[in-house]
Amino acid sequence: MRRRVPAALALALAPAAAHASFLSGDALDSAANALSWVIIFLVPAVVIAVFWYVHILPEVIAEKRHHPQKDSIKVLCILSLFFGGMLWPFAWLWAYTKPIAYRAVYGSEKHDDYYLAMGEKARLGTITLSELAHVREELATMSAKGTISPQLKALIADLDHLAAEANGAAPAVRESKG
Repeated sequence: MRRRVPAALALALAPAAAHASFLSGDALDSAANALSWVIIFLVPAVVIAVFWYVHILPEVIAEKRHHPQKDSIKVLCILSLFFGGMLWPFAWLWAYTKPIAYRAVYGSEKHDDYYLAMGEKARLGTITLSELAHVREELATMSAKGTISPQLKALIADLDHLAAEANGAAPAVRESKG
């Protein structure tokens, strides 16, 4: 009995045959070859795509929030790509902030694309009358400040016509200043 315990212990501690991989021969070479191609081409492509997506996130956020300076944020995102990402935090912060005096100067805190999209919804009849009135009120404020594009001037005329039709009245004819 005394001899069995040390013999069992020696057998348990003896090294077994070790294998570095579950593959061997040509299968190991093929797996290593495939892994090297993935590491050389796929990993950098994924890293570049993720880097690019992270750098356009402020642009996406500004677009979603109808930021009035979304075009400038887009330019800052592009510049950030060329300067190694150093400008990216500024673009991120800018996308989440509202310009302080923008509404006072221009009469709105939204980009013109927002109003054009709301005008399209109004033409399709997918917005309520209160939303239509709100858009018309904001456009009237912008027009009073004199900071309105020709597209928005045409939109105001269309919305006035749609509002008049919704109220059951004939649309008022505006005189143009020649």
